[in-house]
Amino acid sequence: MTAASGTTGAPRRTALDALHRALGATMTDFAGWDMPLRYGSERDEHQAVRTRAGLFDLSHMGEITLTGPQAGAALDFALVGNLSALAVGRARYTMICAEDGGILDDLIVYRLAEDTYMVVANASNAQTVLDALTERAAGFGTAVRDDRENYALIAVQGPESPGILASLTDADLDGLKYYAGLPGTVAGVDALIARTGYTGEDGFELFVAPADAERLWQALTEAGRGAGLVPCGLSCRDTLRLEAGMPLYGHELTTATTPFDAGLGRVVKFDKEGDFVGRAALEAAAERARTSPPRKLVGLVAAGRRVPRAGYPVVAGGEVIGEVTSGAPSPTLGKPVAIAYVDAAHAEPGTGGVAVDIRGSHEPYEVVALPFYRRTR
Repeated sequence: MTAASGTTGAPRRTALDALHRALGATMTDFAGWDMPLRYGSERDEHQAVRTRAGLFDLSHMGEITLTGPQAGAALDFALVGNLSALAVGRARYTMICAEDGGILDDLIVYRLAEDTYMVVANASNAQTVLDALTERAAGFGTAVRDDRENYALIAVQGPESPGILASLTDADLDGLKYYAGLPGTVAGVDALIARTGYTGEDGFELFVAPADAERLWQALTEAGRGAGLVPCGLSCRDTLRLEAGMPLYGHELTTATTPFDAGLGRVVKFDKEGDFVGRAALEAAAERARTSPPRKLVGLVAAGRRVPRAGYPVVAGGEVIGEVTSGAPSPTLGKPVAIAYVDAAHAEPGTGGVAVDIRGSHEPYEVVALPFYRRTR
C-alpha cells in the first residue's frame, strides 16, 4: 500500500529486528523503518506465498484508534467511505482524501466494537493520517489515539495459512470472512486476528503487543515448517501485490490522483449521510471519469524480457500516451509486467501497438485488464 519515503536520522526498528538479522535478512530503509527486503531468493519467497505460505513482519504500519459515540460519524466525515455502516467485527478498504480530491492515503478500517474503530495507515503516511483525523474529528464526540507503539503486526499469507494458524488457535477461522477480524489467542498470545492481506492469497494479519511478537513469529514458524512456510520480505510483497493488481501508495495512488483516476471510485460513498472532506471535488472527478477520462489504469504484459520501472514512458505511434507506475518480473506469469496510466484511447484490453520506452528502446507490451493474477482456491 505504500512506497518508501525519504527520512532523516536512523531508521526505526520493529520488535522483530533481531530475529530478522539472525535469519540473515537483507535489510533496507523503508518509510523510515529498517525492514527485511528478502531473506534469500525473492522469487522463492514469492512462490512460497502463491503455493504454500509466507510470514511477514508488517509492524511498520500505522494504527490509529477512534473511540466514542460519534466515532463512526467522525470517520464518515473524514474518509470517503461509509464507516458508520460497518458491522462490528468487519473491516473495509477506504481512502482519506484532501479537499481537492487527491488521495492522502489508502487505509483499512476495522470496527472493533460499537464505539471503537482502528484505522491502519501506510507507514510513510501514518503521521499525515493521524494529523488529518485529529483535525477532522474535532467537532465530534470522538477521541483519536496514536496506537503505533502499541502494536506489532505479523501476516501469514498463502493457501496453507488457514491450516497453520488453526493449529495455534481455537478461534473460529472457518467462520472468519474476508475483511473481518476477531479477538483471539494465537500460541498463547492475545491478538486481533484479521482475514486481510496484500498478496492476492488467502491469509491473516495478526495485531499483537510488541513484547509478544517474537514468541508469535517463532510459533508460526514452527507450526508452518511441515507446510513449507518461509519468512518473506518486502521485495516479494511488492511482486505479489503487483500481480494481484493492488495499488501502492506513491505509485498508483498519490495526492495528484483521485480514487476515480485509479479506477477505485467504488470506495467513495456519495450516498452516506452528511458532508465529507473532498465531496465536491470527488463528484467532479466521478463525472470526468464517466464522460471523458484523460487516462486509465491498466496492466501491461511484456512480449520480451526487459523490465519496466516506475516513471518509464508508455508510447504508441511514436507519441507518449502514459507512464508506468509499477513494474517488475512476474514469477507467476514468467514475464515482466507493469501497471500504468495510459490515455483512454489505448486502455482497452488487447490494444496493440503499445510499448514501454526502456532507456530509449521501445519494448512491445500488451494491454490487459487488471489483475494479472487471481487466486482460484
